[in-house]
Parts: sequence; C-alpha cells; structure tokens
Amino acid sequence: MVEIQKSQFKISITTISLEKRSKIIVMAGSNSGNSQRKLPKNLRYPRRAKVPVDIKANLYYKKKNIGIDDNERFQSFGGNNVENDEEEEDDDDGEVKWSTDELETISSLFQGRIPQKPGNLNKERPLPLPIPYTIRPLGFPTSKKHVRRVSPQRKTVCDKVYKNPTFLVHLAKEIKDLPAEKDVSEVLNKWVRFLRKGSLSLTIRELGHMNLPERALQTFSWAEKHPHLFPDDRILGSTVEILARTRQMKMPFDLEKFTVQASRSVIEAMARGFIRGGSFSLARKLLMIARDNNRKLDPSIHAKFILELVKNPDKYKLVSTLLTELAEMEEMNLSQQDCTAVMKVCIRLGKFEIVEILYNWFKESGRDISVVMYTTLIHSRYCENNYREALAVVWEMEQSNCLFDLPAYRVVIKLFVALNDISRAVRYFSRLKEAGFTPTYDVYRDLVTIYAASGRLAKCKEVCKEVEMAGFKLDDQTASLLLEMGIEDRYAM
Repeated sequence: MVEIQKSQFKISITTISLEKRSKIIVMAGSNSGNSQRKLPKNLRYPRRAKVPVDIKANLYYKKKNIGIDDNERFQSFGGNNVENDEEEEDDDDGEVKWSTDELETISSLFQGRIPQKPGNLNKERPLPLPIPYTIRPLGFPTSKKHVRRVSPQRKTVCDKVYKNPTFLVHLAKEIKDLPAEKDVSEVLNKWVRFLRKGSLSLTIRELGHMNLPERALQTFSWAEKHPHLFPDDRILGSTVEILARTRQMKMPFDLEKFTVQASRSVIEAMARGFIRGGSFSLARKLLMIARDNNRKLDPSIHAKFILELVKNPDKYKLVSTLLTELAEMEEMNLSQQDCTAVMKVCIRLGKFEIVEILYNWFKESGRDISVVMYTTLIHSRYCENNYREALAVVWEMEQSNCLFDLPAYRVVIKLFVALNDISRAVRYFSRLKEAGFTPTYDVYRDLVTIYAASGRLAKCKEVCKEVEMAGFKLDDQTASLLLEMGIEDRYAM
C-alpha cells in the first residue's frame, strides 16, 4: 500500500491480486474527517481491462508514427503490450512500482482537468463531392441588363412627363388655343427638355381628332429640327395617318417609292388613314403595291378595309377579292373582334369556306373562343344547311361551359327547329326564359312552326297567347298556317 498525503487529501492505493491479474484500488480521503465512506460500484465491481488503442482511428498516433516500419510499429504497440502483460504477471508476486508520471496523473484527478496530449485530435473528414447544378446551374444565364426600378417619388420630372397621356393631351389643347398667326413652337419650346422620342405621337393624334391637320403638320416639322426627337417612325406614322385621313396629302404622290423606302408601321398608318378617310382607291392601290414589293402588312389592315367596303353593296366584288387574299395569308394575326366581324361578312357573301378557315386558325392560336364566335359559326353552318356540323358546335359550347346570350339562344332554337327536334327546342326556350331574357318574335315564330308541324294545337294556342301578351303580331305566313289548323286568326298582323 502506498499513501500520498497532501494538505487536504490522503490517497491510498491498494493492489489486489485476483487470478493472476493485478487490480488497483485508489482510495481518497479527506484529512479533515476520519469517517470511512462506502466504495462506489465501479470500484467494488471492477470492469475488464481497457482495449489497446486503435492506431487507425487516432490521428495523434498516425502523425507520430509516420515513417516507421511495420516491425517497429508492432514493437512499439503490440510488443510493448505483450511485455507489459508479462511484467504484470511477474509483478504479481512482488510489489508494484509507480512512476512519478503515473502518480501525478492520479493526483491530478483531484486537482482539475487532465492535461491533453499535444496535437489536433479532431478527425479530418473529406469534403463533400461537388453537386453538378451548384457548379453550373441549368438553363439560360441571367441577363446582365438589370433594370433599375425607381419608386415614383424618386423619378425625375422628365420621367413623369414625357409619356404621360394627361400632359400630352394638355399640350395638344394648348396648341389648339393658340392664335392662328402664332406657331406651335410658342408652346413646345417650353417643354422641349422634357420630351423624348415618341412623346409627340399622342399629341399629333389628338390634334387630328380635333380636326387640326395643319397644327399636326407644324408639330411634326418642329420635331424634325430636334435631334433627340427625330427620326422617329411613331411621330411620322401619326402625321401620315392624319394627313391621309383628312385628304391633306400633296398629289401626285409616288406611292411605289414611298412603299419601298418607308417602314412597315408608316405604310400601315397611311393605309389606315386612307381607309378611314374613304379613299378606297388609294388604299387598294397601296395594298397592291405593298404586295408586289413583298412588303407584308398586318392582316388587320385587310380586315378593317373589308368592314368599311361591305357597307356599300356595290363594293361586294372587291370585298370578295380581299377575303380571298386574307385567307391566303400565312400569318393571320387578327383580334377576336376583327375575326368575328370578317366571319359575319363571309356569311353575308356566302363565303362559308373562309368562315371555317378563320375559325380553325383562331382555334389553333390557343385563345379562348367567345360566345359570339360560336354563334357566328353555328349560323354559318345553319345557312349552309350543315345542321349536324352546327349541332357539334353546340355540344362544344356546352362542354366548354360557355354562357349563352340571347343571339346564341335564337340561333340554337332555330337549328333545333330545322332538325325537327322539338324536345331540345322547348328545353332551350325554357332556359332562355330562366336566364332572364325576353324571347324575340322570331323565337315565338319558330316555336309555333314546330308545334304546328307536330300537330300540338294546345301548345300553339299557348304560344300565341304569349305572343299577344308580348305585343307581337304573327305574320301572314304563320297566321295562314294556324288557320289551316283551325286556330282563330286574331293573332295575325
């Protein structure tokens, strides 16, 4: 037994030999009291001997034993352990000798932390493999033209003014209020530093609406003298459109030279001016020259030209030619309103094949079809006596949950009367009244016709009473039909 005494503690170390293995019990006691304390369980029931240190898992030993052969490494670790075991077995009979380092280590348990061995004991882990999408992201690179968004409070006066419609219209009103002997520069010179390219196009169009083409031309001439405002096709197009609409262009005018040199937007502006101004011969000549020079114009020019010409029955031949040219275009970029209006013109002229072309093109464009276009297509197929094809359009409307309006109900009921489908005709007539619409005279007449054809006298009388309450009078043809069925002629006109 070895006893170590210090100022406050007394350490007792006892060696117990059990089955040729030495066990060491360390007992610490305080000098202040003589009371003996019960040993803890880990000392009463000692555990097995510690496993030798794993060389591969400890970097400290790795760094320390770099460059050592396997034999030396075995001798330094494995061999020492074997020798230590033999020494322990030899010392079982004798006394155990403790070195000063071991005694310092045991005594440090009661003084503070055990001093760590030098070196980095943290395990070095390899870096994770790079992920492909973090090295080079998929898709197109982001644009380097970053648009700087400035709040409205921080915008300059120029940014707030140069494209403000209220300011530009007010500018046109100031020009209108000028005396006849004064030039537009009296007003424009005050705002020249706030204007940019395209600003005066709205002012020039507003002067055209005020029927002031001379002032519009003066504004254009003033803009030509300022390099930061001209050249600009928007100002030129607005001026040309106003002069063509008001017939203020100097004649003779070389349209072919103009068509070759001018831009597409300016040619379209001149064509719109000729069409709105009623100069149909000049508009037709301009379109022919543009086609001969392979200048592709917007299809809406043809559509607007057709809608203006169809108002005059003497121009139907020219309208048919324009419809054929429109159907032959590769790109028909028409709005839904223009497309539907041209389809109605085709029905009037009997060009049912062009109606189908326009409908198929609009459907393939991916845009939503309105109830007006559906109604126009049903009416076209009804007029062509293609009742089954028209019925397919009705089912398409139902599947798309398209809400029917009054013209749609009128056309659908007329279609079912032509198909002699009385049940569906009556069903849609009931839906018409449930939707809150008031039946028109042609709807009543169609119902009377289909009831009379099926021999339902009571239903005919019921519909005739509704006609009388609505304030209508049946025409002579329907009244004669009722007389043949034995119904009074008091409902006739």
